[in-house]
Amino acid sequence: MTPPLHFSPEVASALEARRPLVALESTVIAHGLPRPHNLNLARRMEAIVREGGATPATFALLGGQIKIGLTDDELQYLANADHVWKVSRRDFPIVAARKVDGATTVAGTMIAAAWAGINVFATGGIGGVHRGDRTDVSADLPELARTPVAVICAGAKAILDLPATLEWLETAGVPVIGFGTDEFPAFYSRSSGLRLDARADSVAEVAEMIKMKWAMGLSGGVLIANPIPAESALPAEMINRAIDQALAAAEVEGVKGKAVTPFLLAKVAEITGGSSLKANVALLENNARVAAEVAVELSLFMNENAE
Repeated sequence: MTPPLHFSPEVASALEARRPLVALESTVIAHGLPRPHNLNLARRMEAIVREGGATPATFALLGGQIKIGLTDDELQYLANADHVWKVSRRDFPIVAARKVDGATTVAGTMIAAAWAGINVFATGGIGGVHRGDRTDVSADLPELARTPVAVICAGAKAILDLPATLEWLETAGVPVIGFGTDEFPAFYSRSSGLRLDARADSVAEVAEMIKMKWAMGLSGGVLIANPIPAESALPAEMINRAIDQALAAAEVEGVKGKAVTPFLLAKVAEITGGSSLKANVALLENNARVAAEVAVELSLFMNENAE
């Protein structure tokens, strides 16, 4: 059963006409980037998707209503609102029942995208297995194993245990496709030293692999690992030192649960003098660009099968 969804006019029109769409999360707006970078980035990602021939659909819950596509006024509101929930699978009923505001995580956006019939999603980096505690697993991973959405990202966030995250995805049967790379990207850096089994050097190849999985009736999503552009990448050694310092600070300050990721990202940005923030913006924009291309390619296949 699909809950009530509230579509923006732009998204409703695209769905009715079977035009390609790209889902965009809102946690990066409400929790991931400082103001005013968050609003500027949200607008820029939507513009990039449109330039690529697809329709952007930024997801959020406003007053408990599940919004599929936000107006510019709603983007501005969310970018400046306080006390916004981070919404993953477990949080939807709570936020809806309380009629409060919520920003969708990777998992939350995947769920809502599947409800809306949108099969391509651009984000920055997925959550994963946390360093030092392999039992602490982001809800993004099981969502990738169960929900049929193609996720374009720059790998998992570098603050995580990347080898353990890849192992989890392999065990859960989630295809991880390196877009123009043989290695799993490390978010701020282009390589991690972790080799991937699948590589695609064109959007057509990516779309073919996605189509084949779903045509076989296999459940779950597909992860397209798209490295940060070379000119925006940061040296792995510098980032790893900053992450180690940020993790130590989180331990000292007793930061736990959902607060850990935004704390670490902000701390890394502080330690790197803002370099990590610039890299984060660059990879998000790059992922939106690739996602639009994938959505256009996939829509041709979906429309052919629907006729």
